[in-house]
Amino acid sequence: MPKTLFVQRVVRPAGAGLQQVRALDRFVSHFTNKLDAKGRVSIPASFRSVLARDGFEGLYVHPSLDIEALDCGGNALLRDIDGLLETLSPYSEERDAFSTALLGTSEILKMDAEGRVILTETLKSYAGITAEVTFVGLGHKFQIWEPSRFRAHLDEAKDKVRALRKQLSSRHAGGETPPSRTHGARG
Repeated sequence: MPKTLFVQRVVRPAGAGLQQVRALDRFVSHFTNKLDAKGRVSIPASFRSVLARDGFEGLYVHPSLDIEALDCGGNALLRDIDGLLETLSPYSEERDAFSTALLGTSEILKMDAEGRVILTETLKSYAGITAEVTFVGLGHKFQIWEPSRFRAHLDEAKDKVRALRKQLSSRHAGGETPPSRTHGARG
């Protein structure tokens, strides 16, 4: 007697689950980890997953342009940098300055089987890192901070957001058309 195989096909409406997919491809949250005796630090598992899906082997790192932290990521971050550089004239001073700051000071760190990297002395010195680091998700990239510097930065960011929210609320109350909102944002 032949066996009958039933196949169930699940059809989702266009865009269903898109938010979930986007969340999986973003660096979110923050984590603090200690450097071990050999100077290695474990990259959070959720961040490693994003890097793996991005197809980047290792970790691309450069000193942040305007704060004492390290910008990190994979192919998505490199595409953003390339996109920025492409907007500038090939032989301009501006392009050379950005290239130097974003590519010339960068490092590609190897990740071991346990998901750890060794931060070089140059990177640690720039960010003021000694015994612990805080990994901070920023969507398309993440940053590595010295923990107390991050706490101060976070407090400042919260203050700026509160002030901006008040400013936006007063504009809206005054009859001005509010700026377009992103999905899920509150104004």
